[in-house]
This record gives sequence, structure tokens and C-alpha cells, in this order.
Amino acid sequence: MLLLKNGYMIDPASETEGYRDILIDAEDGKIRRIMSQGTAMNEKAEEIDLNGQIIAPGLVDVHVHFRDPGFTYKEDIHTGAAAAAKGGFTSVVLMANTKPAVDNSETLAYVLNKGKGTGIHVYTCANVTKGQQGKELTDMEALSELGAAGFTDDGIPLMDEALLREALKRAAKCGKPVSLHEENPAFITNNGINAGKAAEHFGIDGSPRAAEIFMVERDLRIALEEEADLSIQHISTKEAVELVRQAKKKSSHIYAEAAPHHFTLTEDAVMKYGALAKMNPPLREEADRRAIIEGLKDGTIDMIATDHAPHSAKEKAKPFTEAPSGIIGLETALSLGIRELVNRGYLSMMQLIGKMSYAPAKLYHLDAGYLTEGGPADLVVFDPEKEWTVESFASKAANSPFVGEKMPGVVGYTICEGKIVYHT
Repeated sequence: MLLLKNGYMIDPASETEGYRDILIDAEDGKIRRIMSQGTAMNEKAEEIDLNGQIIAPGLVDVHVHFRDPGFTYKEDIHTGAAAAAKGGFTSVVLMANTKPAVDNSETLAYVLNKGKGTGIHVYTCANVTKGQQGKELTDMEALSELGAAGFTDDGIPLMDEALLREALKRAAKCGKPVSLHEENPAFITNNGINAGKAAEHFGIDGSPRAAEIFMVERDLRIALEEEADLSIQHISTKEAVELVRQAKKKSSHIYAEAAPHHFTLTEDAVMKYGALAKMNPPLREEADRRAIIEGLKDGTIDMIATDHAPHSAKEKAKPFTEAPSGIIGLETALSLGIRELVNRGYLSMMQLIGKMSYAPAKLYHLDAGYLTEGGPADLVVFDPEKEWTVESFASKAANSPFVGEKMPGVVGYTICEGKIVYHT
């Protein structure tokens, strides 16, 4: 038994908060009791005095890249999971753009089996199309039965409208969401940078906002017609936020996620940090950043997901147009949410935790994101006021524009299935 004493519990599922003691059964991985502070009990337990730190459901990230199989020099399932635990995450959903892709039962089983040895819950999406080629659908039903959490060709938009329509129909029958990367390649000359002052700074054309707007508009229309669960990934433009807002008024099947870098940074960061701030979709303008925050405030954007995308230092050091897009995010996400959203008054801590745990878990039908007696003992304990400096990572990669910054929000413990998997 493990007793967490004197913590301030926040549970977004029940919208309950206050000082509580939580008794955890490490043997069955469940929460045994949630008690008022100082309640006497008969059970013998190891005690940890949290001194007022926040206890919340273990964070859930439904958009991460662990590069395994195929690119394990960047990251692997074990190092990615370690980065997740350090950031307070107890559940992650991997994207399927590996090599081989997760378009078959063998690769799916490899990822899920390897994930079982990490100490956290590792789920994965399967591909929508075979080899991410956009030509032939995978056996979505079989992959769903074998444990795929959802379907995506993340990184590659699905251009065939009829194929997308069929994929949404089949995914809906499986009870699984489809998550889409929304950038029309026909609009893009150089990806990873906004077609604006940042692109002009580097003397290239960049990625115009129209690339995202076109795809979001089309895909929302199809999803509304098919009444299927669709998640718009890492939204980056104010126009796309508004399209989602209007679509959500018509259907409960529409979802959207925002990445911490998109509600924190603008294209100015690319001019400062170069390829370390290069990503798809790119950082845009201040008006877009503010629109994303407004979308998080009013519920248009349901989830915060990191799009954790590790790359080697050698790759990121290439000339700007050759360097790969993406930054790591698991170890800085909670802190950025606290700094940019809670401390600035845009979201309450309850709302932030909800968007980083309960909401993503609900979309992907994961048993996570809530605190209740008999429920999973997956928790994060953190001090929202204590500061730390971004210096080193549990991830294999360090491709982050936030290196050297001081941030609020120190994770003290990450507990998964009743076991401490990270402790400062």
C-alpha cells in the first residue's frame, strides 16, 4: 500500500478538487481510498507527504512519435516512455509512421508488446492506408480487434476523398477515431515554416495557411456527413479553429488537438532558433496563437497533445530546408500549459488537466484521465509554482527551442498502475 498524504487533488472527470489523502494498492494497481485530509485508517502503508502539491490523473498524450521500429537512433519505445514518465504522462498513443508502418498485425504486436515493458501505458494508432501511400485502406477491423487505438496516416494527409469517406465509415463501426494531419502538399513549396515573414527571412516560400484551411474544411464536411469521430491534429491557423468551432455546433463527433508549441510560439521563433523551431504544421502568426488559446478556452479544441517528434542533433544541424520538421515535447508540455495558459488566466488548472488527461482518454476510449476509488492508480504529482530549467532530457533527442528556459511546474512523482515510475 502507498499513501499519498496532504496533496491537493484535481479530478477533471468529476470536477472535484480539494485536499485529499489517496491510498493506492500497488498490487492491483487501483486506488483503494480517497479520503479527507488526515483521515485515520487501519491499513498499513508507505507514506509520502506531498506538502500541498497537486495530485492529478496521469497525463494522456494521444499524439507522440517514438520512432520504433525503424528510426530508433532518434528515439525508441523505452526512451520515449521514460520521457513521458518524466513529463507526468502515464498513457501515450503512438503515431504509425514507423518503418515498417503499423499497417499490419506483426508491427502492431511488436509495438504493443514492447510498450508493456516500459512502466507506462503505451498504445498505438494503426495506419489508415497501407504503407501510408493513400491508395488502399488497411484491414482496419482486424487491426482494431488486435488493439489499435485509432487510425492515422499522420504526417501525410489523405488526399483521396472517397478513400477518406470509406475509412471514416469503417473506423466508426470499429468505435475508433480517425486523426488527420491537415496540410495539402499541393500548396506547399517548403514545409515546416510559415509562408510569411519567417519564410521571407530564409528566402523560401514556406507553407501557406491555405494548405491547412483547405484540408480542414474538406475533412470536416466529410466527417459531418458520415457522423464519424474525426480529430483534427495539431491545429495551427485561426481559420481552422473557426471551422472546427462551427462544425462542433453541428456534431458531437468533431474533435481537435493543439500542441504546446502552437499556443506558445509564433513564426518569430523560427527566425531565432532555426530548425529547432521547424515543424509541420509550422508556427504561424500571433493572431493564430491567440485563436488557438481562445479555442482551448471555449472548448473548440478538446485536447492538448505534444506531437513529440524526436530527431538527432546531426539531422537538425542540416541546412534549414533539409532539416526534418518536429520538436520533442513530452517533458515540457505540462510546464508550458501552466506558464502559458494557467498563469496567464486563460484556463484554470482543472481545465488544463482535463485537456491533458480526461478529454484525450475519452476520445480514444482509454481507461485513464480520472481519479476515483476502484479506478486506475495512474497519477501525476507536481508543484505548479516550483521552477526548473530545461537542460537535459530522458528522451534520446534534445531538439527543443525551449532548452535553457526556466519553467514552472516540477513533476515530483509519476505513478502508473500504483507503481512509482518517475520521481525527482
